[in-house]
Amino acid sequence: MGSRVRDNVELAGELVHFSGGVLRRILSGRVLRFSGETLRQAGVFITGSVGVIFLMVFALGLQCGIQAAYGTQAVGAPAVSGAFTALCNLREVAPYAFGYMLAAKVGTGIVAEVGAMRISDEIDALEVMGFDGVTFLAATRLLGILLVLPFVYVIAMGVAFAGSYVAVVIQVARVSPAAYLEVFWVFQTPLDLVLSLVKGMMMAVFVVLVGCFFGYTVTGGPVGVGTATARSMAVNIVGIHAIGLLSSQLFWGGDPRSPVGG
Repeated sequence: MGSRVRDNVELAGELVHFSGGVLRRILSGRVLRFSGETLRQAGVFITGSVGVIFLMVFALGLQCGIQAAYGTQAVGAPAVSGAFTALCNLREVAPYAFGYMLAAKVGTGIVAEVGAMRISDEIDALEVMGFDGVTFLAATRLLGILLVLPFVYVIAMGVAFAGSYVAVVIQVARVSPAAYLEVFWVFQTPLDLVLSLVKGMMMAVFVVLVGCFFGYTVTGGPVGVGTATARSMAVNIVGIHAIGLLSSQLFWGGDPRSPVGG
């Protein structure tokens, strides 16, 4: 038990050190040497993940709307469903949908791709030719996702809102569109959208850094890549929930900014 704790602490230290190196390469501008690779990674993210994101957030928005519609109907206040879906989608559903999707699809994909390059000695070959492997393989992926994710996130929020609207106004149909939207827009502000975006971006940065770290440091051949992929998924799930919990407490715990009461 003690050795496992020590191993986890050492792993966390290595992950923090690796992540700091990746972020320094982005902030210093060194990653711009590989701007073409950065744009390629951004394109890979768009073509491979955007559709999955939109489908997931629509389904979760629909689910959130169904629970809001039937739950508020049961207590005799169906118009309040707009408030429930506004808070649920913006603050929790959309960020977690991003985190889970990125962990399951993007994070594991990065581990597999970079890990395959490691065990086939391609990374060593890059470094022999004078390329900085961390910059070329990790910093470009992180920067590429950071370039496109804010726009995708805002659109996905609209998709999630649409799912809730369909469930409440069209499927259950106990609230008029005007009544639903009036309450819906009262319970969210532009600042809440910004904070929700920050929450999702923190999850995205964490997932990409974890994927790059496990892929870059993999050992043990193909079996090692599979093990690293599974470990990265476990770390990402824990990290996503930690980020979600802490950010919700930080952004809305002290002041929920919900216009309830006088």
